[in-house]
Amino acid sequence: SEHLRQRVYPHSRLKGEANLLVFPNLDSANITLTALGAMMDALHVGPILLGTDKPAHILTPSVTSRGVVNMT
Repeated sequence: SEHLRQRVYPHSRLKGEANLLVFPNLDSANITLTALGAMMDALHVGPILLGTDKPAHILTPSVTSRGVVNMT
């Protein structure tokens, strides 16, 4: 939350609520994604691979047509 960020790191230039989650590995990402999906009706977009010449979208074989549209 913005309040927590200001308390922990008051000199941050970031503003507003976070809209991106970054995880250290695939296991922690899958655990969090499953927990968030169980708690709320949110739209899941990703994963997106960054750090290359151009961003790459990673789609699993089980992706729905809506999932493909959300990635483009």
